[in-house]
Amino acid sequence: MSHTLGVRQAQKQRTRQALLDAALELLEEQSLSSLGLREVTRAVGVAPTAFYRHFRSTADLGVALVEEALGSLHPMIRTTLSPEGDREERIARAVELIARHVREHPSHVRFIARERHGGVQPVREAIREQLARFVGEVKAELATDPESAGWHDDDLLMLAGLYVDQMLSTASLFLDAAQAPAEEHERLRRLASRRLRLIGLGREHWTD
Repeated sequence: MSHTLGVRQAQKQRTRQALLDAALELLEEQSLSSLGLREVTRAVGVAPTAFYRHFRSTADLGVALVEEALGSLHPMIRTTLSPEGDREERIARAVELIARHVREHPSHVRFIARERHGGVQPVREAIREQLARFVGEVKAELATDPESAGWHDDDLLMLAGLYVDQMLSTASLFLDAAQAPAEEHERLRRLASRRLRLIGLGREHWTD
């Protein structure tokens, strides 16, 4: 019996993932607010009623895509903020991690960029919550840095928000330049590095 349940559970998980994958592919050409569940189930080859065994609505599916797109990034954030190396090494590591993530997961990055200000409220809220988690994690890492001695929590939160916003901006730049020549990618790397350097310099001279 337990073996049968395990097989059924594995099949259910495969179908759920297939629905997520199909939706993500369809969202390359449209927004979530215009996506119909019949489109998704047709792409997977299951009956429309099967959709509701996994998601309550397309909005619920969108929230699951947010978790898939952003939930796995928390370890990358910690790696980006690792104290190993000097400032320039840390900046170069952060920019390369962002560029690599965009190369490996362009559909997820495009989905978040589009739906962050899209028309589906639960998805907007899910993205906002995930980004708030990122800001909190960055703030916690910054608080352990000797450079943050004497900083107020609100100022650390503001600084963390600047770093997260810059990471999102950099990801969007790399996404838009996906088909651009290598020279453009190098220019964007330099630009992203300079922006992070500017935030770092501002941090050094900030007084409340």
